Amino acid sequence: MYVQQLEPVAGSLGLSALVATLPLVTVLVLLGGVRLKAHLAGLVGLLTAVLVAWLAFRMPLGQTLSSAAQGAAFGLFPIMWIVVNALWVYRMTVHTRHFDILRRSFGRLSDDPRIQALVVAFCFGALLEALAGFGAPVAICSVMLVALGFEPVKAAVVALVANTAPVAFGAMGTPVVTLAQVTELPLDTVASVVGRQTPLLALVVPLVLVWLVDGRRGLRETWVPALACGLAFAVGQFIASNYVSAQLADIGAALLGAGALVAVPHARRPAAEPVRSAVLTGVRSEDLDEQDPPREVARAYAPYALIVVIFSVAQVPAVKDWLAGATQTYDWPFLNVADAEGDPVGGNVFTWPIGSTGGTLVLLAGVCTAVVLGVHARVAVREWAATVHELRFAILTVTSVLALAYVMNLSGQAATIGHFVAAAGAGLAFLSPVLGWFGVAVSGSDTSANALFGALQVSAARESGLSPELLAAANSSGGVLGKMISPQNLTIACAAVGLAGREGDLLRKVLPWSLGLLLVMCLIVVGQSTLVLEWMLP
Repeated sequence: MYVQQLEPVAGSLGLSALVATLPLVTVLVLLGGVRLKAHLAGLVGLLTAVLVAWLAFRMPLGQTLSSAAQGAAFGLFPIMWIVVNALWVYRMTVHTRHFDILRRSFGRLSDDPRIQALVVAFCFGALLEALAGFGAPVAICSVMLVALGFEPVKAAVVALVANTAPVAFGAMGTPVVTLAQVTELPLDTVASVVGRQTPLLALVVPLVLVWLVDGRRGLRETWVPALACGLAFAVGQFIASNYVSAQLADIGAALLGAGALVAVPHARRPAAEPVRSAVLTGVRSEDLDEQDPPREVARAYAPYALIVVIFSVAQVPAVKDWLAGATQTYDWPFLNVADAEGDPVGGNVFTWPIGSTGGTLVLLAGVCTAVVLGVHARVAVREWAATVHELRFAILTVTSVLALAYVMNLSGQAATIGHFVAAAGAGLAFLSPVLGWFGVAVSGSDTSANALFGALQVSAARESGLSPELLAAANSSGGVLGKMISPQNLTIACAAVGLAGREGDLLRKVLPWSLGLLLVMCLIVVGQSTLVLEWMLP
C-alpha cells in the first residue's frame, strides 16, 4: 500500500506544495508561453507529474503509471465519449443541411451578432451544460457561432467565457451532488449556498460577452438585453437551486434567460451593417432571408429536443435506477493507495457507468437524430468515425491531462496543495474559491474538483471557525471559473472550430477574464463570511 505524504519535500508543507504545482505550471507555460501544441504540452505535463510523484512524493513507479492509466481511461470515458457523440450529432445535421436551417432560425431572432452570442453561447450553451456538460456546450456553441459568421478565435473565446455560470449545476446537477456526497453535507443546503453565489456571475457574464464581441460599443448599445438575460438567468438559477431542484437549476435558468432576451424589443432589432462588418469575418451567409418550411425547421431543432427529452426521461427514478444497473465497478489493477490518515482512496476502484453516462444518452439521441433526419446507417457510422478522426489530437490531449490529474490526486500532490491553502487561516475565505479554480484548471471538471477538495474545504472551515457549507460551495463556485482555462476545454474549443494547435492563443485571451471573475467570486465569499454579506446565506 502506498500512503500519501503531505510534506515529502524536506518536511515542509510549503516546499512540497511548490513542487506539487510543477505539472500544472508546466502545462500552462508550454501552452501560453512557449505556444506548444496542446497534446504535446499535456504529455510533457504528464511526464512532469509522474517524475514528481515518483521522485519527490515517493510513489512506486508501478502505481504511478497505473494511476496515469486510470486517468487516461476516465478521459476516454465519460469525457471524450460525450464530446465525440455530441459532435457526431452536429456533423449529421451539417450533412443533411439542417444545421443551416437551425442557423437561419437563430439568425432571424436577431441579426445583431452581440445578441446572437447571448442566445447561442449563454442561453443555448447553458441548456447543453445542464443536460450534458463535459465540453459539449463549448464544442457545439463555438461551431454554431462560426456558422453565424464569427471569426473562429472569437467564437471559441465567447463559448469558453459563456460556459461559466451554469457549470456548478451542469450535467443534471452532478457537481453539487458530488460535493454533497464527499462532504456529507445535505444536498439541499449545499445547492442553496451555491445558488446564492453563481447567480451573481450570471449577472456579469452576459455583459462580458457583448464586450468580447464588440468592445465598449457593444456594451453601450446592448447592455439592456444583456442585463435582462443575465438577471432572468440568475433569478431562475436561484429559485430552482433553493426551492425546486438542483438538477433542474440550469434548465430553468437557460429557458428564462432566453425568454427574457426575446422579450426585450431592443434585442430583436437588426444590427447596423458597420457593426456586423467590424465584429464578424464578412462571410455571413446571405441565405438568412430564405424561408424554410416549418416541417424542416422542426427537424432542425429535433436533435436538441431529443437530447432534452432523453436526458429528462433518464432522470425519472425508475429509468435512472434501470440505467444505473448497467454500471460496472472494477478494482483497478496495480493500485493500492491510502490517504495521509491511512484510509483507502476512491481511486482504487474504477466505476464505468455504461448506461447512465451523458455520452451514452447523447449516442441514443444521435441514433434517433439519424432516423428523424433520414441519415442512412452507413452514412451515420461513417460520420461517427470521421468525428473520432477529427478529434484524434483532442483525445490525446484530454487523456494526457486527465492522466496528469489522476497522478497528482493519487500521489498526494493535490492534497498537499490543498492543505497548504487550507493553512491560510483568516485568509481561507478568500483562497477557498482559488482552490476550486485550481482543481478545475487541472481536471477540467467541477465535479472532479469537488471530489478532490470538497472534504478538505469542510475540515479546514471547521478548524478556522468558518461555515463548512460556505467553503464547500465556494469550492464549486470558484471552480466554474477555471473551466475556461483547463487544457481539455481549450483543446475541445480549438478542435471544434478548426484551430488545432492554437490552444495557447485561446489561453492568453481567456486567462484575464478567468482571473478577473475569480477575484470577484473571492470577494463575494469573503463578504459572505462576514457581516457584510452574511445575510445572503440561508
